[in-house]
Amino acid sequence: MFEIAGIREIVKPENLAYRKSDLLTENVMSYCPGCGHGTVHRILAEVIDELGLQSDTIGVSPVGCSVLMYNYIDVDIQQAAHGRAPAVATAIKRLLPEKFVFTYQGDGDLAAIGTAETIHACNRGENILMLFINNGIYGMTGGQMAPTTLVGMKSSTSPAGRIAKTMGSPLKMTDIVATLPGTYYVTRQSVHTPANVRKTKKAIRKAVQYQKLDRGTCFIEIVSNCPSGWKMTPVQSNKWMEETMFPVYPLGDLKTPEE
Repeated sequence: MFEIAGIREIVKPENLAYRKSDLLTENVMSYCPGCGHGTVHRILAEVIDELGLQSDTIGVSPVGCSVLMYNYIDVDIQQAAHGRAPAVATAIKRLLPEKFVFTYQGDGDLAAIGTAETIHACNRGENILMLFINNGIYGMTGGQMAPTTLVGMKSSTSPAGRIAKTMGSPLKMTDIVATLPGTYYVTRQSVHTPANVRKTKKAIRKAVQYQKLDRGTCFIEIVSNCPSGWKMTPVQSNKWMEETMFPVYPLGDLKTPEE
């Protein structure tokens, strides 16, 4: 039921377009307008809520835009040093194997300072879910070039664009971990359209359920935009992401249990 200017109307369940998950707190998210983090938080909370795992979930968020995730999702969240989320999650899962454990990391964290932890956790097949938000730059600290920055892409530390000869090519972490025997489910998705949001939510739900099987690491990359870091409007950033990011980081499953 809702009330506007003294007029009350009952909203029937079949007419309800969206209901906020009980796991999302009332805190106003600090993410920039148009950023994909808020959407990923929402669907992650929905999956945990729908599967009844609130009391059995432990998340790990390191340094970066994800550092304040504990303010927005009402589950147990452990902070980790920059890049060390997979190591912390490994310890938590081994001590509390009955819990659903996930990390939530940006590309500057997971693919730069945390490269070793990422590769070795996946290679060992730690029974955790790693959520990897790839927006091609260090979003929180000023838009510096990250390992995922595209060739020719400008950033605060590559004002003329990334040059492959001196700066290397973009590091495709998801493609790398898909080759490791310890990974069980590896996919790359996005949240820039309603259809893609549904696909990402389906992928997260799969990964949560796969963790019960204890078959290895689930790894989900979510290619996202960074309107502030890219110096674009949200609409422009989504269009640029489709035209420029997706050819380098194509969406879809890279490794599934059926394979």
